[in-house]
Amino acid sequence: MWLRVPVGRDAEQWVTRTGARRVLFVVHNVTSATRLLDVLPLFDGDLDVQSLATCTGSSPFLGGVADLLARAGLPVLPWEQARETDFDLVVSASYGGELDAFQGRLAILSHGVGYNKRLATPDTGHRTPDTGLAEGGRAEGGRAEDEPAECAGRREARTTAPPSVPVFGLAPEWLLHEGVPLAAATVLSHPEQLERLRLSCPEAVPTAVLAGDPCFDRILAALPSRESFRRRLGVTPGQRLVVLNSTWGPHSLFAQESFPWLLRELTGSLPVDEYRICAVLHPNIWHGHGPGQIDRWLRRARDAGLTVIPPLGPWRQALVASDAVIGDHGSVTFYAAAIGRPVLLGAFPHEDLDPASPVAALGRTAPHLRPYKPPRPQIEGLLDGWFPGRHDAVTAQTTAAPGESGTLLRRTFYRLLRRDEPPWPALLDRLPAPDSGPARVLSPLRVVTRMLGDREVSVTRYAEPAADPEPDASGDAHTVVPDKTPDPSRIALADLVLSHGPDDPADGAGDGTGAWAPGPAVAWATAVSQRFRCAAMAVAVTGRDSCLVRTADGTLLTLTGAPTGTGPGPDPAVYASALHAWLESGHVIGDLIAGDHPGHLTVITGTARHQVRVTLTP
Repeated sequence: MWLRVPVGRDAEQWVTRTGARRVLFVVHNVTSATRLLDVLPLFDGDLDVQSLATCTGSSPFLGGVADLLARAGLPVLPWEQARETDFDLVVSASYGGELDAFQGRLAILSHGVGYNKRLATPDTGHRTPDTGLAEGGRAEGGRAEDEPAECAGRREARTTAPPSVPVFGLAPEWLLHEGVPLAAATVLSHPEQLERLRLSCPEAVPTAVLAGDPCFDRILAALPSRESFRRRLGVTPGQRLVVLNSTWGPHSLFAQESFPWLLRELTGSLPVDEYRICAVLHPNIWHGHGPGQIDRWLRRARDAGLTVIPPLGPWRQALVASDAVIGDHGSVTFYAAAIGRPVLLGAFPHEDLDPASPVAALGRTAPHLRPYKPPRPQIEGLLDGWFPGRHDAVTAQTTAAPGESGTLLRRTFYRLLRRDEPPWPALLDRLPAPDSGPARVLSPLRVVTRMLGDREVSVTRYAEPAADPEPDASGDAHTVVPDKTPDPSRIALADLVLSHGPDDPADGAGDGTGAWAPGPAVAWATAVSQRFRCAAMAVAVTGRDSCLVRTADGTLLTLTGAPTGTGPGPDPAVYASALHAWLESGHVIGDLIAGDHPGHLTVITGTARHQVRVTLTP
């Protein structure tokens, strides 16, 4: 159904503000839409600009677009109406759809980190995404984010783009319509793109505008919030945050035969108190397979502690907070390198990229993951060998105007609108703080402990299924099973039964964290001990730094760690494992309560030391 307001044949008699300049945002899929939303705030405050949106319908990845546009709150025109409506400015972040049909000056932005990929010639009659790569490879004509991923792996099945395949966004096949540039403004972020454009499509050079990268500028502006983002993502002191990132398509990291192995190893062989793993997947993965399918594919990894960022979630905040990124040829990996994060390439098909592009250069210089080799030594080797500025020569080509894209883009937009700019600064929205919280491991935990002193215990916890213990992780071991584990039969075999809170927070929440209040915690621990008599302890987390323990003989103890400031501390269940190991080493509670330092244990997780007070609970 065509809109009657704010545009339409008789719109003037229905709208409240008349005569406004019309700006149309052309959406192809979620990826391109998010880049358009990056620049939407540049029109904030101008009551004489009316923004609208339309969807080309040309992408096979239309899932999530309607929700995104609804959240943006823009009037959405049917494609046919948009083609027949006069606009003052049309903004697109892709080449898909019949962009030549619009009545209005067209500005085209990159929806990734510049233009790097070889992509087959589009159907220039309709510019729809039904063409394929030469030699049979599948491609989406008109969207950089819809191009086939170029990651290494499964080499026998890989389609290689020959040199005759043009570079997406820089070749005449994409930029021209009947020999004339499609766009009035072709937005580039760095002069290196302009030089490649000059060589490949000189006809489009007069339309080129160097206006930076708004997505990258939002990341740069958020760098001072790194510690805040880490706390909001639940990263504890001493933990390393590793972001696992994949673009979409048959050559992406997610598509590799080794990816299930990598997922199991990262969540199973890395100690959960020393590493936090976060996955960022391209929206085309989510909407190509279906969000429900992705959730099911990743469910076991989630149970083992993986945090999965949703398609419209805080992926940029995760990059800012990260310690290392395992990725592929996608823009997210390049952005990570550009802000100084160590990157490890899990897949990278060099021959599908323009060899002169910055992304191809990163693929030649960054270290590559060795599949089926233990990932922890590779990650630690990456971090130990890292030095600031390692990739600066390549990533300096991300933008020639860091922090200035808002100013440059608004200037371009208002020039095309033939209107003076507003007098206030051109500002992009700041990235909001993420709110993922601590990772809750639901799968059973294998806990390796070592006594380092009379009251000093090292605790290393692994989510199951885990790899064999590492050579330096020898020691006594016990099993901790959360009460909400997907396999309830495992609880009967647990040494420690653990709960982070009641099923219904109203039944026992004490401090706003969803954990147990003291009274209900005692009741829960008593019931569990009576039901699972083989368990040495029932452990109920009662706060950010505390837990209640009921031993097999009915003794009730409260374990409290020293506060770690405003951020999250370690999982208090670590304290219970340390106490269990201390008791198993031949000590008794009386030994702990008496003495020169009554009621204190030192618990070590990785490089972090925690002072824990142990008190009898009535």
